[in-house]
Amino acid sequence: MIEVVNLKKQFNIKSKVLGVNKGVVNAVNGIDFKIEKGETLGLVGESGSGKSTTGRLILRLLKPTDGKIYLEGRDISTISNREFRSLRKDLQIVFQNPYSALDYKMTIEDILIQPLQIHKIVGPLEYRNEVGRLLQMVGLSKHDGKKFPHEFSGGQRQRIGIARALATRPKFVVCDEPVSALDVSVQSQILNLTMDLQDEFGLSYLFIAHDLSVIKHVSNKVAVMYLGKIVEKGYVDDIFDFPKHPYTKALMSAAPLPEPGRNINRIRLQGEIPSGMNLPSGCTFHDRCPNKMDVCETQEPKLTELDDKRVVSCHLYQEGRSNNDS
Repeated sequence: MIEVVNLKKQFNIKSKVLGVNKGVVNAVNGIDFKIEKGETLGLVGESGSGKSTTGRLILRLLKPTDGKIYLEGRDISTISNREFRSLRKDLQIVFQNPYSALDYKMTIEDILIQPLQIHKIVGPLEYRNEVGRLLQMVGLSKHDGKKFPHEFSGGQRQRIGIARALATRPKFVVCDEPVSALDVSVQSQILNLTMDLQDEFGLSYLFIAHDLSVIKHVSNKVAVMYLGKIVEKGYVDDIFDFPKHPYTKALMSAAPLPEPGRNINRIRLQGEIPSGMNLPSGCTFHDRCPNKMDVCETQEPKLTELDDKRVVSCHLYQEGRSNNDS
């Protein structure tokens, strides 16, 4: 469904006073992945790692600095806006904040009619019936269309956001932290809803989240990002049960445990994630890595495929070095 090849995005930072360039932020720095039809790829990493920027690049809400994006084998990274307009309905997004994602001046019916009208999904005489169908699809009443966003709870607003994303009958949806603003009980309802809709319509998802339990629940595969690069990717059970990259191990060790009383060896990373304006040399993780070697400071590790089909970017798995899980 989606293939990303050497995708990069740089942002020029300008002085607010003089308007001169202060530097360049490497938000996404050469990443590759594929998302098959009906599959969910979970994208995890600390704030500032480039997750949301990656999602927006795929949707062409941002223009890539370099690299290719393919939708069902077609390169959509360089086509004109006019050519892309016909493909817009195939690529949709569910935003993070349900309170700011909906226009408070519009009724829910008007919000859902907009994509139907723009992309000519159904004729004008069918708008109301289609709105009712979309609302019922996400567990709301068809009569809710006459209400305004402020009349709904956060979970209900997120259901409306999902209905809007599905209005164009897309093939691929970016879920950008869609449950982070919701309480735990509502989170489970929204997550189960997205999975049910995926099964019903064969949707493909890029699911971006900080919460590792959310990623494990919804994803088939996982990609771990650090400073604009993917450092490890593979099937969800392999990544969660046997993480290989030192950064992935640190993330997994920090996740809350569902079993009270069970001990786990927490890996506490030193310092903060560096600025994208001043990336460390060699491996970008070396200044925080508990397994750092001399080569890490000077040479960037290549992505290496292991026996279980996962891919890791770490010198521990290169140049004939054996795996050290200690």
